[in-house]
Amino acid sequence: MSKPIVIKIGGSTFGKGETVIEDLVALQKEGFNLVVFHGGANEITTWLKRMGIETKIVDGLRVTDKESLRVVLAVLAGAVNKEIVAQIQAKGGRAIGLSGVDGCMLEAEVQTKTHGLIGEVVKVNVEPLQIMLKQGYMPVVAPPSYGIGSDKILNVNGDTAAAALAAALGAEKLIMLTDVAGVLDKDGKLLERLDHDKIQALIASGVIAGGMIPKVKACLRALEGTLVAQIIDGRAPHSVIDAVRGKRIGTIIA
Repeated sequence: MSKPIVIKIGGSTFGKGETVIEDLVALQKEGFNLVVFHGGANEITTWLKRMGIETKIVDGLRVTDKESLRVVLAVLAGAVNKEIVAQIQAKGGRAIGLSGVDGCMLEAEVQTKTHGLIGEVVKVNVEPLQIMLKQGYMPVVAPPSYGIGSDKILNVNGDTAAAALAAALGAEKLIMLTDVAGVLDKDGKLLERLDHDKIQALIASGVIAGGMIPKVKACLRALEGTLVAQIIDGRAPHSVIDAVRGKRIGTIIA
């Protein structure tokens, strides 16, 4: 079995007319082993607002208490996950949806009190994914994870969790979809290639900020087990196919 490719779908792009689902199905039919990891931050924020629950973001991560965790679980592991699976199948693909809780696939621990019930993935069990891939299915994974300790379910950042998954799988590549061209410099110009030292310098200077910080840090974590990570614009037509086939789009981190 060929090495899998992990594709992180950002909630900021999904459902806005992109060709992501079409690309995933086409690549699966070509024989690529794909693992899809998805977020859904905008959808969570919408539902929290409807329920009168305040959204608080610190360092690009959502602060999560017990009440908001239930919303996160329902939205990500429920509605968003099953919508993606259904759309893949509607276009002729084969997919199974699950979360990091299932099979203790992602085990997480609370690292700080700042973000509440936000965990950091400390262990990955790839067996459930390997079983599905061998049977010809595309796993579609939601971020909620099994909590080690008193809290048995924890929210985790989708970018960092996708990176941990890619590293543990020894993936061929991690591809992160977002709603910008890639990592941009201070003048808004695309940075086509970055490494660890350049990323640290850009964060220190404030050029990389907000939600892009966990993305680039996640890419660096992925490099512990995979050779390359790539941040691309998921809104661009057939960007997923282009990235999988090695086209130089977005920002490559290696």
